[in-house]
Amino acid sequence: MCPASAGNVVISARELDSALREDVPVIVLEVGRETGEGHGPRLSYAEGHIPGAHYVAFEKDLVGRPTGTTGNGPLPEVSDLQDRLRAWGVDDDSTVVVHTRQNPAVATRAWWVLRWAGVADVRCLDGGFAAWQALGGPLDADVPTPAAGTAVVRPGSLPVLTAEDAGRLAASGHLIDARGPQAYAGDPQRTGTGHIPGAHSVPGSDNFSAGALRDATELRALYAPHLDGLTIGVYCGGGVSATTTVLALASLGVEAALYPGSWSAWITDPARPAVTGNQPGAHPATAR
Repeated sequence: MCPASAGNVVISARELDSALREDVPVIVLEVGRETGEGHGPRLSYAEGHIPGAHYVAFEKDLVGRPTGTTGNGPLPEVSDLQDRLRAWGVDDDSTVVVHTRQNPAVATRAWWVLRWAGVADVRCLDGGFAAWQALGGPLDADVPTPAAGTAVVRPGSLPVLTAEDAGRLAASGHLIDARGPQAYAGDPQRTGTGHIPGAHSVPGSDNFSAGALRDATELRALYAPHLDGLTIGVYCGGGVSATTTVLALASLGVEAALYPGSWSAWITDPARPAVTGNQPGAHPATAR
């Protein structure tokens, strides 16, 4: 497996299969929103997963407890995250591969949280579990026992934005809204809808084609207006789909900061401005 580098954020199913067959030390994490609790259907993971993969429960393991100002998807508590990383067998120098059977953003949120926590070499399985199945990769129903990793969480290893930072960046750099066009436009008749003034719409779903990350040429064309060297920040509804944009830009060697609270946190303060419609609009800071 190639060593970690600025643009090395995904791994193909074939590369992962080769690494596992050659006993290259790789920690595989399957991220999902199925809980397997109550009387619901059995976890898909339990029916067959990539050999050795640990299951990561999205809401439990990657999201902290929301408060009145954090938005819907706050970052997990450092101590809780460190305990989970160690139970998955993660050391500071581990290579970790994350994937999902669901929307790619479920996996990229895991990629972002682990990188933010200081795990340097984290890759997303390109195309997710579907790519592994298409390859004919082996499956295993055994659930690995908790491991004894030694990772030390170092929060802030990827840049983040506060609400104030996001507002300023909309005027001084590039603030990208990764939600869909309808959410970005909002409804002028409804409060709490629209976007941060000055933010540009580039839906996170545009980063992918058939579940796989678009190639560098396509991504550079998609983000061309924002690749002028100014600081880039990204937000979405609750800090999940925006991580696809952080990953896409990272694949180009471009760093982008995430506003974890995103729109769901922005609107907790009625004094913060909002714009409806399909144009960025001007942030009040530009009028000063």
